[in-house]
Amino acid sequence: MEYGYNSAPSSALGQRWKSFEKQLVAYNLEARGIQRVTPEERMDTTKLGYTQVALFWFSINFAANNLTLGMLGPAVFYLSFLDSALCAVFGMLVGCFPTAYTATFGPRSGNRTMIFARYTMGWWPSKIVVILNIVVMLGYAMIDCVIAGQILSAVSPNGSLSVVVGIIIIAVISWVVTTFGYSLFHYYERYQWVPQLIVICILAGVAGPHFDTTTPSDAPDRLTLIGNRLSFFSLCLSAAITYAGGAADYFCYYPEPTPRWRIFSMSILGLSLSFTFAFLIGIGLASGLSSNPSWASAYAVSQGALIVEAYAPLGTFGSFCAVVVALGLVANVIPPTYSAGVDFQILGRYAASVPRVVWNTIGVVIFTVCAAVGRGHLAEIFTNFLALMGYWVSIWIAITLEEQFMFRVRRRGEGDAGYDWTVWDRKDKLPVGVAAFVAFVVGWVGAVLCMAQVWYIGPIAAQVGEYGADMGNYVGFAWAALVYPPLRWLELRHFGR
Repeated sequence: MEYGYNSAPSSALGQRWKSFEKQLVAYNLEARGIQRVTPEERMDTTKLGYTQVALFWFSINFAANNLTLGMLGPAVFYLSFLDSALCAVFGMLVGCFPTAYTATFGPRSGNRTMIFARYTMGWWPSKIVVILNIVVMLGYAMIDCVIAGQILSAVSPNGSLSVVVGIIIIAVISWVVTTFGYSLFHYYERYQWVPQLIVICILAGVAGPHFDTTTPSDAPDRLTLIGNRLSFFSLCLSAAITYAGGAADYFCYYPEPTPRWRIFSMSILGLSLSFTFAFLIGIGLASGLSSNPSWASAYAVSQGALIVEAYAPLGTFGSFCAVVVALGLVANVIPPTYSAGVDFQILGRYAASVPRVVWNTIGVVIFTVCAAVGRGHLAEIFTNFLALMGYWVSIWIAITLEEQFMFRVRRRGEGDAGYDWTVWDRKDKLPVGVAAFVAFVVGWVGAVLCMAQVWYIGPIAAQVGEYGADMGNYVGFAWAALVYPPLRWLELRHFGR
């Protein structure tokens, strides 16, 4: 398939970038940036191609980062195996639906996810969510690199391989795949899940007998227990919903007539299966900390070291399995790195003239440095970063849903459900964005009042138990949803768009 390349400003530097992009195309690298993929440029897709959607999501999520996220239920929130499992699975399912919904806009529009955000947020306010999405994507990659570095360091004799070196190894492999772009990216994800499934099934078999499924949740009172459940539920919801900021990026080359229900259902299938399996294994590992001293000692070093210790009964073969688990994190680093490279281009005209490959490289450097600096604080990064970044996605989803089902459906004559996908770069044809911006800010106010993090507990969240209950996702969504319709009605009446 032939990929297009960016149009650059007519300057000497712009011409050099354009020449560079043509060289990328010559080497079969994807040079396309934020330009819409027209129907004529889409790939042919068979029924097997729809299966690729499920395999794609399964491959991304069936990785060690979600094992370590599951560990936080028993280890940080002091929940039982059953409580942790229920909160993780149902929280994740709630987060999967917005991601699957957003993924359907890839084939429909041919636009990247954050370009689609212009159709709800407007030209200028959409840049706010683009910046937040870049932070989310690079943050995800940073977390993955830290976990992989921990595992590789724990596997090496006497920890001779430093965590930093392990981080760099994963970052370099991910950079290579994202440099080639869409085709290699999807090809890699199509098969990468196979070795992961094998070694994690082995992990379940060797570690399963040590899981503690009987010890109840530990909390000083009932309200604190409820707060801990809500916070872990929200954390797992955030892990799934934050993919919504990039979901359409991965399917914008699918044919325009692709049935939405297939993209949606296959996304739900791949996301839910991978999250569920990984979460349950991670919860099981953490549940055994109190009864297994060697596991507790390993966890005191790092979450990655606990995974390595769980393989210890298998000796050298167990170490090999742990290395496979670490390398499997590349699959989870690639999508956010790819999306971040595209999102950088949306920030402005001159940013768009810089090839995606260059932005990918800059993104890799940023998250690699951050991972090296924050390598000793993984649990804190998880509990604070993931939940916090989930807030903005929830607010944006509320605005997007109302824009489509309350306002766009009345303008079906303008195109696909009222969307004209060809005006993605026409500021004068897109919403002004005042209504969306105000609703977004109001949603954030609600989220801050109801957030419960280590460094801040909102006044409303503080009413639930000793440590508060993180309800930022739900309140942010609700407040934005209440404010947006009347403001959007006024905006349409005054500006007509």
